[in-house]
Amino acid sequence: MYTIKSEPEDFIVKEINNLPLKNSGNYTIFVLKKRNYTTIRAIEQIAKVLNKKIRDIGFAGTKDKKAITEQSISIKDVNKEKIEKIRLKDIELKFIGYSDKPVSLGDLEGNEFVITVRNFKGEIKKDTIMPNFFGEQRFSKKNIEIGRLLLKSDFKEALKLILDTNPDYKEEIKSHIENKPNDFVGALKLIPKKLLLLYVHAYQSYLWNKTLEEYVKNNKKNIQIPLIGFGTEIKNKEINKIITKIIEKENIAFRDFINRQIPEISLEGNLRDAFVGIKDLKILEKGKDFIKIKFKLPKGSYATVAIDFLLN
Repeated sequence: MYTIKSEPEDFIVKEINNLPLKNSGNYTIFVLKKRNYTTIRAIEQIAKVLNKKIRDIGFAGTKDKKAITEQSISIKDVNKEKIEKIRLKDIELKFIGYSDKPVSLGDLEGNEFVITVRNFKGEIKKDTIMPNFFGEQRFSKKNIEIGRLLLKSDFKEALKLILDTNPDYKEEIKSHIENKPNDFVGALKLIPKKLLLLYVHAYQSYLWNKTLEEYVKNNKKNIQIPLIGFGTEIKNKEINKIITKIIEKENIAFRDFINRQIPEISLEGNLRDAFVGIKDLKILEKGKDFIKIKFKLPKGSYATVAIDFLLN
């Protein structure tokens, strides 16, 4: 069986964007290069050193942990000289300009990947139109179940699983629960909003993957499939039938995506292409039992999915 990410150097990601940079502005823009960090963890480290809040640092998308990745970030109200003095292991920051607004999801156009696949002796597919599944890193350990619990407002169990998989906030949350034993909502609010959203997005993505699995059994036409949320409207009869079966089995409803106790993690829903193209595919190097390839994907699409598609 082939392997990827044997080492972070085997999985290189560079963000593609078109930021309108200026000579001055409230937001200082940097390229964040990281090794063996999740995006959120790297942002937390930078915020801690600068004595900033996590919400003061903007980014367009999360990048893989076991990889070397480059992405643009914005930091509010900070001078570049202060940033350039930061020394953090496996984190580099390169100043590129200023902006009047923070970096956000809409700024991302796509990503370029250079990936080394080991234990591989075959050929890659010539077909470059792939099903647009969410990749494994979207889900990680327990993310789907935590998202499901948050959706169902089972905050006690959600908090327990979060602390089992992400102990970074354990002491602060433990102290909060000791003072307010049943305030699980308050304890959850000690966790960065972006991380809580990540869990709900994971569950939403899981439902979408289940929908696509059923759709591609009989279809190769590219359509937009809803990411379920409280505002979801389904016009395609086949997709409506598939999603109805899935949410009945999951015992959820669209309105469950409205979280009244933690409104920040409510999700309205969106649309996502069923198929996407793998662009500018090149074989950079091929050895006896490995292959090194380069390609581009649009935002929101996953290199791990592309590799599975091209090699299987």
